[in-house]
Amino acid sequence: MNKSIKLVLLITGAILLTYGIYTMVIPETQLSIGTLDLVKTQDNTNAYITISLGIVAVVLSLIKGKN
Repeated sequence: MNKSIKLVLLITGAILLTYGIYTMVIPETQLSIGTLDLVKTQDNTNAYITISLGIVAVVLSLIKGKN
């Protein structure tokens, strides 16, 4: 693979990994009005997909091609 393609894949993978981890770590949304507490549960499906795409991009950038 070309060095520029590997660099783009590495940077893209790192960005996807950090964004996926960030969206997974964000606390759940809460709304408190007096004694009423409303809690929205967090769905991490998109975070898992983003993290896995980031891992695939990093692995592809680290694979050594034919010389």
